[in-house]
Amino acid sequence: MADGKGEVSERHHMSADSLKAFAHPLRMQLYSQLQNGGPATASQLGRALGESSGQTSYHLRQLERHGFVEDDPAHSGGRERWWRAVGFNMDSLELLRDPATAGSAQVVLQQTVSERAGALTAWVNALDLDDPVWTGMLSSSTVSLTAEEFEEITGALMAMLEERLEPMRGRTLDETPEGTRRVRFHVDAFPLVGGGMPSE
Repeated sequence: MADGKGEVSERHHMSADSLKAFAHPLRMQLYSQLQNGGPATASQLGRALGESSGQTSYHLRQLERHGFVEDDPAHSGGRERWWRAVGFNMDSLELLRDPATAGSAQVVLQQTVSERAGALTAWVNALDLDDPVWTGMLSSSTVSLTAEEFEEITGALMAMLEERLEPMRGRTLDETPEGTRRVRFHVDAFPLVGGGMPSE
């Protein structure tokens, strides 16, 4: 199911209460801004989204209460709080089965898919063909798998990605190499609707 990856490696599992708190248009926008742009203050986020800093501050505190954002340690001691996104898993099917949370779960899933499509579209529209290192990658593979094979492969993919990215997370401003850019990794694995033919 949906997965939001923030700046830190420790992810929390979304509960019914936190799901309902997250499934708010402005809160999801704030979280997306922090994912895409990195740590920011309530004022910076307000300007980016056309909202008052009072509004963004309130909703950031609600996100903090439910574990979606936290103080950014690289910007401690200033006048304004700097926030960063915290990764989460929405991996309980009960959130979709329970009528009390199904609506919120669908909202979050749809927002995740929409945000992902928007990020991919922006990447395609801004391709810099003179800088092949940063061109990016778009790849897909289709094969017939058993449930056990599916679980094994997706688990191995996520474990490898986490292992390789862990040293880069939480770097201070002084530790960040020159030329660093924010990069998004998408790992999508899902059964195709109506796809039942065996692979060649």
